Amino acid sequence: MKITSATVAVVTGGASGIGLGIAEAVVDRGGSVVISDIRQDALPSALAHLNGRSGGVRAVGFVADVSNAAEVDALASSTLETFGRVDLVCNNAGLVSPAAPTWEQDLATWDRMIQVKIMGVVHGIRTFVPHLISQGNGHVLNTASSAGLAPLADRAPYTSTMHAIVGLTETLDVELRRISTRLGATVLCPGLVDTPLGANSAALGAIKAPQGPPVDMRALRPDILSPRQVAEEAIDAVENGRAHVAPGGDVLERARVRVDALLRNIAGDVS
Repeated sequence: MKITSATVAVVTGGASGIGLGIAEAVVDRGGSVVISDIRQDALPSALAHLNGRSGGVRAVGFVADVSNAAEVDALASSTLETFGRVDLVCNNAGLVSPAAPTWEQDLATWDRMIQVKIMGVVHGIRTFVPHLISQGNGHVLNTASSAGLAPLADRAPYTSTMHAIVGLTETLDVELRRISTRLGATVLCPGLVDTPLGANSAALGAIKAPQGPPVDMRALRPDILSPRQVAEEAIDAVENGRAHVAPGGDVLERARVRVDALLRNIAGDVS
């Protein structure tokens, strides 16, 4: 599908980071967007930013917790009431987990990650995909991470849920394309991105706030991606019907190492 002035997108976790970058990319192409976020206080500035770019009211906000199915249903109802349709559903909301070995991760962390990252995506699919099917076209973009393509030590709850989103999206894409070539799904697996995900996760109680002055990630890692760079690659993948997109200089090599090892193990090659 192509993003045009007729496109209506929904972006969860849309008030900052990758979500806001995706919303920017849609608005800059003339489309309309509903940004949803659990952080009500973050929505006004994000909306002012988006509508300032469009010279009109192309963006509206909605407060929703994606782990709550009823709130995602309400998001869909509000979107359809406001715009009459939805074309691109971006299940982007997420958190990070504390750093600790797998056996030291507490059950509350596992539950939170599963409810937000896996069930949040499930709720988005369950609620919005029937509308896409009914109108005969549309696309789902699910945000995962490069941690969904290769192991990330000491972040098992995060890594596990990201792997789940990769598999879920691949399955959804097959199911949607079985119905129509005008339907599809893409999973976004970026490498290191300059976003406030850590700070937002700390504010929501998912991790402890880091001590000391803020770290300048761009100085530390000059190759770090901006949210808009990630968004542009994601939109390109959606428009070209690709099921996977993984921006980031080191992501391809990490995925290749993992897949090569997988194939060797399956083949019984111990050399």
